[in-house]
Amino acid sequence: MTPRTSSAAWVRGIADMFAAEGLPAAQLCTEAGIDLAALHLPQTRVDVDRVSRLWELAAAQYGKPGLGLDRNLTGRYGNVDLVGYALASGPNLLAGFQHLQRHMAVISDATTFEMERGPRGYWLVLSHIGATRPIPRQRVEFAVLTLLTLCGWLTRRELTPLAVELITPPPADEARYRSAFGLLPHFSQPANRFLLAEADLLAPIPTHNPSLWALHERLVETELDHLGQTLASTRVRTEVARILHLGEPRREDVAARLHLTDRTLQRRLQAESVSYQQLLDDTRRELAGQYLSDERRSLAEVADLLGFADQSNLFRACKRWFGMPPGQYRAHVLHAEPESTASEQGA
Repeated sequence: MTPRTSSAAWVRGIADMFAAEGLPAAQLCTEAGIDLAALHLPQTRVDVDRVSRLWELAAAQYGKPGLGLDRNLTGRYGNVDLVGYALASGPNLLAGFQHLQRHMAVISDATTFEMERGPRGYWLVLSHIGATRPIPRQRVEFAVLTLLTLCGWLTRRELTPLAVELITPPPADEARYRSAFGLLPHFSQPANRFLLAEADLLAPIPTHNPSLWALHERLVETELDHLGQTLASTRVRTEVARILHLGEPRREDVAARLHLTDRTLQRRLQAESVSYQQLLDDTRRELAGQYLSDERRSLAEVADLLGFADQSNLFRACKRWFGMPPGQYRAHVLHAEPESTASEQGA
């Protein structure tokens, strides 16, 4: 499986934010195996495990909670680059975010975004996938706060969410969270998400320009194609990752989410010489590696998140994938030495 990556612009923004916080960004990047100079090349992509390692190192140097939990920081350094230009030229957040569900892969194909409509408005949901090491809470919380800050910047309005939920455990000090999000999030939740009123999502974006929106959308689609994100197999894996926690998804259900008939999807997968079952298994394996690296998740919870009917199915799958049962694989991952040497980024 191709490693999941984040864009040079996004990682460069994180490094610049660390520098603004007085941290030795260049040294941290080197220790994480990230070539800081290469981040100025637009074609550079950075393996997400290196991004997580960068956050780990920075948090340790920072020495106090709340790294990145500041709207001024996320507004200045949450660099969504081309995707941000497309959103800024769209008519409103609701229309733009319907496209962001696909366009997020330009920023990072290790992050999925979706909107869920509820009785009070829309939940904006971020999920991190494809990591083989634990994902630091700072990385998760910075991403969620960046998305919220982006909403306010695009609409030029002071937006306070109706609710915020995070998968991270409760912090020792809540003050910085209240200040950042405008309210205290609920912690240890199943998903990272915040709730906005429909009126906020339908508020006009002052910089809306239909011609520029069309141009930026074409540029984003070109970038998605360059990254292989328009392949049917890639889109299937992304959709499977979104809904696997609800139970094993059928191919026809995934086809419907992609606005395709089951027959069309099957034909496109055949043209790419891959089967739906193989993509389902590959996605499960990728997510299993990530979930098992988080010791806060019980094996029963991991089985549920992977859409297995019971824990015995997880046991058999892990023996096939990793050559060892899930508990042993978890111990192996958690006690593995972190990567310490620098290497080249993929272009």
